[in-house]
Amino acid sequence: MKIGLRTPSIKKSFKARTTGKYKRQIKKTLIPGYGKKGMGWIKNPKKALYNKVYHKTSFSFWDLFK
Repeated sequence: MKIGLRTPSIKKSFKARTTGKYKRQIKKTLIPGYGKKGMGWIKNPKKALYNKVYHKTSFSFWDLFK
């Protein structure tokens, strides 16, 4: 488990910023439960628990400037 500063990835941050609004709208209409709060716990509880702990114990490079 990562504790502390997360390694920044320019490729992943660019992809996250450029994923379109329309792509999310299409997925929301086709996939029931897409984008709903708490669906990760239903779909894959082990991964959801890992992600919750990971995001509480680590921080982003950009959090240093806030």
